[in-house]
Amino acid sequence: MSCLVSSTCSHLPFDSSLTRSTRSSKLASSVSWQSSFPKLSIHIGSVISSPIVKKDSFVQAAWTRRSRGEAAKRPNKKSWKQRTDMYMRPFLLNVFFSRKFIHAKVMHRPTSKVISVATTNARDIRTNIPSLVDDEACRLIGKLIAERSMEADVYAVSYEPRKGERIEGKLGIVIDTIKEHGIVFVP
Repeated sequence: MSCLVSSTCSHLPFDSSLTRSTRSSKLASSVSWQSSFPKLSIHIGSVISSPIVKKDSFVQAAWTRRSRGEAAKRPNKKSWKQRTDMYMRPFLLNVFFSRKFIHAKVMHRPTSKVISVATTNARDIRTNIPSLVDDEACRLIGKLIAERSMEADVYAVSYEPRKGERIEGKLGIVIDTIKEHGIVFVP
């Protein structure tokens, strides 16, 4: 026999010779701090593997912040800035330099739609300029991107440099040329 749920529960074997009043007085005198706990009902019966607990005896606490366990369950949850940035700065400039050519495009971030493209590898540009990767090619690409973006009614773009990338050299020339031709850069 075992005691299932109680604040006055003891793991003493059941003695049928004791009356209810004598059992409670013996338990109360043996534990001095017992009176500070709320009184719960005692059920003494056959041995059961799991205790039966009344739902009224527990108060469930509300979570006030995300615990580490919850953060570990959803590690890819984006921050507020990550979720709203693409709507605050919808048009993104992407510039790619290879050894043979320069490629630039303006993209609408929420829909991933390409607004304007300019590359020195295009057939009409490739045959008309002497070098596909020098400073003059960078100025030409900047001018074409600005004109094609304005044709698509895009007057403000943003540029996010990659990790460790500086806005200087050929990239600086492309961005300055785009600014000179009327496109505003949003920080």
